[in-house]
Amino acid sequence: MILGGAVLAGGESRRMGRDKAFIAVGGRPLLQVAVDALRSADAEPIVVVGGDAIAVAALGLEYVADEWPGEGPLGAIITALDTLESDLVAVLSCDLIEASPLAVRTVAGAVGSSDVAVPVIDGHSQWHHAVWRRSSRVKLRTAFDAGIRAPRFAVNELAITRVLDGDPCWFHDADHPDDLPTPEL
Repeated sequence: MILGGAVLAGGESRRMGRDKAFIAVGGRPLLQVAVDALRSADAEPIVVVGGDAIAVAALGLEYVADEWPGEGPLGAIITALDTLESDLVAVLSCDLIEASPLAVRTVAGAVGSSDVAVPVIDGHSQWHHAVWRRSSRVKLRTAFDAGIRAPRFAVNELAITRVLDGDPCWFHDADHPDDLPTPEL
């Protein structure tokens, strides 16, 4: 199976107060951290869905406009699945502090014959770190057209593999300024 990658960067970052995709952690923008994890997991091609097209291009990354900007992450996932021709697409959010290629490979390796593999940490499915079979876009689009905007509510008709192992740090995201690591002095 060929693995493509997408990073969702179109959120408004209201709780953070500034664009999360371009906050530097460890000297790199969070967006680049996610892209590097995908690249190291051998995902190719990799696109950034939504967000600041000019800033994304300045990082030398491929930008794809979200087909439904401001409509939530499900539309961005569908955009990624419509854009990439890979059998599988690893979709990460742009605010993962320690995005890991091992996590991407682990989740991708668990898909099997399912439509999607999603890691579960402390009983919570991490839909912004899932690997989707491209063919799932048809059922996701049906859910989207019915008014559903969150991935967790759009997967009722899909075969799901839940990945129950992995380091919780792989999935730690930054929603608020307090979620960011303290800068080293």
